[in-house]
Amino acid sequence: MGELRESKKRETRQRLSDVATRLFFERGFDAVTVEEIAATAQVSKVTVFNYFPRKEDLFLDREHEVMLFLREALRERPNGEAPSAALRRLVDRLHEQKHPFARIDNQTASWWRIVAASPSLKARIREIGDETADALAIELGGLKPDGPTRLVAGMIVLSWRTAYGEGLRVLEGGGSAKKANSAFIALIDRGFAALRELATSPS
Repeated sequence: MGELRESKKRETRQRLSDVATRLFFERGFDAVTVEEIAATAQVSKVTVFNYFPRKEDLFLDREHEVMLFLREALRERPNGEAPSAALRRLVDRLHEQKHPFARIDNQTASWWRIVAASPSLKARIREIGDETADALAIELGGLKPDGPTRLVAGMIVLSWRTAYGEGLRVLEGGGSAKKANSAFIALIDRGFAALRELATSPS
């Protein structure tokens, strides 16, 4: 019974996310209300908030996966491997899998246009970035990470976010998806090269 209940919860959550995302793409994030999402999905408004405490979470429902990927890459890295090397391999793996977190194309660009048009989504994205950097610093340095550790965590998150933005800029400027993805990887390389230099610099 427990497994069936959990399965139904997952199905309901996914259905709410799918309905909301469709409406957001059709009309824009700010033009759609939670009441409309609930009515379209044939559930109550309370049910929506039981699964998604904030309206923004309906559109950013996969952002929590970022930290899951980072944590998994760090914990499964070979003994002696630098954390930055493990996370750099993670970028390549997600890119090869064409995961939205490491893929630049018209579909991902459309998603980001919706974010760019909504002040509340942009604010939530910034919050998620800060939360991810804080969580990554704890993963790297324990419950009370020091300044250098927090700097490394912040640089990793910033490098990824900046590289993704550069790929989108190339695509929106008329470049091909291939050029956009190359720009993404090139800036990722520069960011992680800076991390390696920071790690070898005298304190």
